Amino acid sequence: MSNDAIRIQGLRKTYKAQGNAPAKDALKGIDLTIPEGSVFGLLGPNGAGKSTLINILAGLVKKTAGQVEIWGFDQDKNPRQSRASIGVMPQELNLDPFFTPRGALEVQAGLYGVPKSQRRSDEILKMVGLEDKAHAYARTLSGGMRRRLLLGKALVHHPHILVLDEPTAGVDIELRQMLWENVRKLNRERGMTIILTTHYLEEAEEMCDEIAIINKGSLIARDSTKNLLGQLDSRTIVIDPSERPDTLPDVDHVRIETREDGTLAFHYRASDISADDVLDAVRDAGIRIRDVRTEQPDLEDVFLKLTRAA
Repeated sequence: MSNDAIRIQGLRKTYKAQGNAPAKDALKGIDLTIPEGSVFGLLGPNGAGKSTLINILAGLVKKTAGQVEIWGFDQDKNPRQSRASIGVMPQELNLDPFFTPRGALEVQAGLYGVPKSQRRSDEILKMVGLEDKAHAYARTLSGGMRRRLLLGKALVHHPHILVLDEPTAGVDIELRQMLWENVRKLNRERGMTIILTTHYLEEAEEMCDEIAIINKGSLIARDSTKNLLGQLDSRTIVIDPSERPDTLPDVDHVRIETREDGTLAFHYRASDISADDVLDAVRDAGIRIRDVRTEQPDLEDVFLKLTRAA
């Protein structure tokens, strides 16, 4: 296979009109490749089409047009192999309340045709921190434990690709850290490709090598996390003065913010003025600098800029 874990070309999904509701184009010709072995973020506002795309990859929703290849298998020509190559941890807590965690994993493995000799139910339960709940009914598990079990179910058939759909929505900090430790381990030690959708942009910024942003069914950006952050022209220099200045410098294209801790934040656009010019203006104003640092834009700034433009 190529170095792409997933290859999508011209993917469209149109939901037919029902009653008074008109037809809706959920996906409008998506072209997207996801590299093998990467941690890839799929972002977008509510209703952007992320869940539709994931459900098509999982084989739960039938596409209207386009081509989808998963781990080199065409979804139309080799549906069984393509589906076996991907595991999905859904956002919804869809568990049978009368199965134990171990029983749920065994049934899931059986549905994928995994022979008993190749099943790793106990190993997976230990990895997700549920070994002591292996024989408890799922209905007795807390919400966090149910999310752990969903992750375990997504791994029973040894997939090459793991899709996490809003995995940390509404969970506590401990569970979030446990989940990301497991994700990093799967990616690092097994080379598993991870696809993540999340509303926590700082999470995507920390975890993802590359990011695609979908808005209103269209792909509006796809690049490395570093390059996306570099798209923003805004810059901030924060200066800690040796003593509080009586007057502030008056510099064109620069907005100066006096913060509660006594530091001065100089906000500017790199296309209007350079950092050297800002620092020269500070020195010309007689302000002695004790310390200086820069503040970089974050992914939320990029996300808002791109979705508003779209």
